Amino acid sequence: MESPEFVFVGAAACRDQKVGNCPEVATNVPGIVAFRDSERPDTVVTMSPESWAVHVAAAKAGEYDHTA
Repeated sequence: MESPEFVFVGAAACRDQKVGNCPEVATNVPGIVAFRDSERPDTVVTMSPESWAVHVAAAKAGEYDHTA
């Protein structure tokens, strides 16, 4: 089975050349959200849109803030 062709985008802040690695997300393949680190583009994590929504909500709620 061939992998789908993901089109990754990063946050606006990541478009600055001074910024090193950034998370990138692809939502162009129906039913799949793909996520990767710009410094490791060959490692892609995929999930359902529902799982992505849970992940984003947790991040917004500070669940991944290890500095708090």
